[in-house]
Amino acid sequence: MKFLRFALVFLSIFCFGQNGFQIIDEKKTVIPFQLINNLIFIPLNINGVDLTFLLDSGVNETILFSLENKEINFNDVEKIKFSGLGETKNIEGLKSENNLVKIGKNFKDLNHTVFIILDESINFSSHVGIPVHGIIGYEFFQNLPVEINFNSKKITVFKEEKNFTKKSKKFKEFPISIEGNKPYILAGVEMTNNRVDSKMLIDLGNSDAVWLFPKLIKDFVYNRPNIDDYLGQGFNGDIFGKRSRIHRLYIGDFTFEKPLTAMPDEYSIQHLKLVPDRKGSIGSDILKRFTVIFNYPQKKIYLKKNRNFNDPFLFNKSGLEIQHDGVTWERDLVKVETKKNTESSDEIRVYDAREGFQYNFILKPKYSVAGCRKDSPCYVAGIRKDDKILRINQRKVGDFTLQKINDLLKDEDGTTVHFEIERGGQVMHFSLVLQDPIPYRDTY
Repeated sequence: MKFLRFALVFLSIFCFGQNGFQIIDEKKTVIPFQLINNLIFIPLNINGVDLTFLLDSGVNETILFSLENKEINFNDVEKIKFSGLGETKNIEGLKSENNLVKIGKNFKDLNHTVFIILDESINFSSHVGIPVHGIIGYEFFQNLPVEINFNSKKITVFKEEKNFTKKSKKFKEFPISIEGNKPYILAGVEMTNNRVDSKMLIDLGNSDAVWLFPKLIKDFVYNRPNIDDYLGQGFNGDIFGKRSRIHRLYIGDFTFEKPLTAMPDEYSIQHLKLVPDRKGSIGSDILKRFTVIFNYPQKKIYLKKNRNFNDPFLFNKSGLEIQHDGVTWERDLVKVETKKNTESSDEIRVYDAREGFQYNFILKPKYSVAGCRKDSPCYVAGIRKDDKILRINQRKVGDFTLQKINDLLKDEDGTTVHFEIERGGQVMHFSLVLQDPIPYRDTY
């Protein structure tokens, strides 16, 4: 998971024309975002309520699946059914039209359609570590050029052509096709030695580098080594398949050596309706290596290398799938130098003037094991699904973000990671040694 174990890949059966977003009273708008496990999360307001959404070029619509105790008055609601990638075929939901959606101060859609999923089992927040309320796709990109700067973590949407034209001169330009309201590009896929130009979805909602569909590729042979793995979650359940590395991926003159590649099994994609000749997806572990400009109206994408371009493609070497498991109050005893008041809702201070100490009660995250791949280092060590994590390398787990934990599990081969676990009310200690199951190889 770069978010290698949580690639979001969806198919929706609904596609409706809208006027989409417009910039009001400005030449451009700048939107800050959070980058977590290669995925982009933006602030979004629906009918006056502030939410956090995943920005995903691989979906048609705006999809809401969690409110986190927020209340929204939706307009013009009707029942519908979704179908998509995963284990089952259909899930029920709602379609709401004519909603006011704002992103930043001046990027607005006055008549936005929102699809609402009723299934409570679809919850991505625990896999990301922050509240995530939904996904926004095509409508965000539909009308205007959109620049995504992964280094500054800012999105710029251009209203005037002259400003965009000046900016794009420093970029490499590539044609794309917009099919089913999703962008596709022709990329070179070199499994072993032979490069094959392949039609690939440009998928910001997929945290992996590359996805390939073996069933759709003639004479496909899995590169070795490879592993059976959990690949992510779709509308209809868990997605399984294999992980390996391909020799190279090419986008024009840009070359990527040994990128990690996920290959979903036939069962996971049996209900997926693919556009003609599509072979797979290019995900955010590739896209984050550029500053990217999507220009849907002109059917072009612009790429410029950033400082991450030559970063290696790293894998979670532990076999662990860790999820956010809520928050808890933790007490820290600290010496008082000057008495301070805080307005933060995440901290309560209890002051004892006689002793010169105070207790800080701070909300800290909790984590648990969502999965442990069989025969992986975590499995060999004895860690199991549903274990509660108390400490990692002698540090309280509440001191870690989920991102930091996942980064730690991508450390060098041979690194030992110590876990303190609670299982059935008993505290247990485990040590695992990181080992990449699909390492870089010069030849295949």
